[in-house]
Amino acid sequence: MVQRPNVTDVDITIRFKHGTCTVFLFVDPTSTFADVSSELLEVLQERYPEGISSNSKPATALPDDASQIAYAVPKSAADPSQGWKPLKVGSSDTPVSKGLKNGAMVAFAFKDEDGEADFDVDFPTYEDEVEEEM
Repeated sequence: MVQRPNVTDVDITIRFKHGTCTVFLFVDPTSTFADVSSELLEVLQERYPEGISSNSKPATALPDDASQIAYAVPKSAADPSQGWKPLKVGSSDTPVSKGLKNGAMVAFAFKDEDGEADFDVDFPTYEDEVEEEM
């Protein structure tokens, strides 16, 4: 299991979401997104070596380079089903410089050849849970 050697009191938890997958990471709020992306990719490679899937798409292969990961935040924190707005991150940007707080929900996707990313996050609904029980 991938683990950071030291989790400190200042670390924040970020919920990274893609499809039905949620990855909880303890993140140093002052580390760069390049470091965060590397850690996230390492976890994904360990957990999903064949690629990561969602309800609406077949498995997507993981990139070889963490710089291919794009991020987005909910358009509405109260209702993430309203969609995602891309989070533009530069080489020196940190979670705290982008306003992320403990427990933040962040979608991730992999950039295509044009540098575009499609943020596909599935949230279970009450109807889904009822169907599973039957």
